[in-house]
Amino acid sequence: MRFLRRTPVRTFVIYPLLVILWELIWNRGSIAIQPLFLPLMVWGYLQYRLCGLYRIKYGGGGPGLETPPQRLVATGPYAYTRNPMYLGHLIYLLGLSLTLQSWFGAAITLAIALWFHRRVTGDEKKLVARLGKPYVDYMNSVKRWLPGLI
Repeated sequence: MRFLRRTPVRTFVIYPLLVILWELIWNRGSIAIQPLFLPLMVWGYLQYRLCGLYRIKYGGGGPGLETPPQRLVATGPYAYTRNPMYLGHLIYLLGLSLTLQSWFGAAITLAIALWFHRRVTGDEKKLVARLGKPYVDYMNSVKRWLPGLI
């Protein structure tokens, strides 16, 4: 059951299955698909995956903060947003909601966005304690979520 609690498993397997099931029930066996938004799902998954590999390569540690990085990563995608992996999850879920035209998927996306924001604030406290002033400086120069915005 620990496997099912992992954030990537929930985002990329469980939530899509729940949304598809919901839409099948809600629409009495049919699903409307808007293929125009499928690239968002691909983008979100690749952003999550590739940023994770980048973080491990340049920061050490492992996936998630269970095995936190040993070094600050402030280059590559991390030079634009402090949380490109979480942002990848959200882009994927937004793509899922739009692709399936699902209000249920949108509600899941909103709930996960709020949960990630809360999780990130806790992660940042742990990273300040672990990495010190360089991480504080990084926080002051790179936005938490979207470059130039928030």
